[in-house]
Amino acid sequence: MDLFSRSWAALRTAVAELADEDFARPSGCTGWRVRDLVCHLVIDAQDVLITLVTPAETEPTRDAVTYWNLVEAPTGDDPLDALIVRLAAAYEEPWLLKFHLDDVGSAAGRAAGLADPALRVSTQDQVLTAGDYLGAYVLEWTLHHLDLIAHLPDAAPPPAEGLARSRELLERIAGAVFPASFSDTDALLIGTGRRSPGAAEKAELGELAARLPLVLG
Repeated sequence: MDLFSRSWAALRTAVAELADEDFARPSGCTGWRVRDLVCHLVIDAQDVLITLVTPAETEPTRDAVTYWNLVEAPTGDDPLDALIVRLAAAYEEPWLLKFHLDDVGSAAGRAAGLADPALRVSTQDQVLTAGDYLGAYVLEWTLHHLDLIAHLPDAAPPPAEGLARSRELLERIAGAVFPASFSDTDALLIGTGRRSPGAAEKAELGELAARLPLVLG
């Protein structure tokens, strides 16, 4: 729960520190500018709020690892992805996006801090404990923090403990361990297809290389 809060606060701070011109730069999400990614974060924050007030009576069906599905790489034809691009453009002024993320994002952060980790919640027709649900989102926040700063070399990176936990989650999803020589950031970027491995890195990956990228949905 605490790691969720730290990762989320760091990501929101990184957005708050963006210059207006940064919103037009490309992000680490293929086809999305930074403004599109920030708009997606607003939607994510809304999802957190909705899920934490959607209690479930049945036993959990997923945990922080099995919450994630491995899916096909996006083609750019997904209606929701297209909607997010249009929504982001509708904000027109970067400060409006910053304001909306700070407003909804702060509320999501407070709700997470107040949630009972053992509370069972429902999302996407699945049941998790609130602790596992928020734990899964550490990976979401960390990957999108890396996406946000992909072309902003002076921006602050995600918290080290969030990177380490996200690597652990990705390795458990993959059922395999990334080479010890890989930094947590490189393991996440290469593992999820955000960058291609070099020849030496591919050799170190061995059989795992053929299974990459791991596209999470």
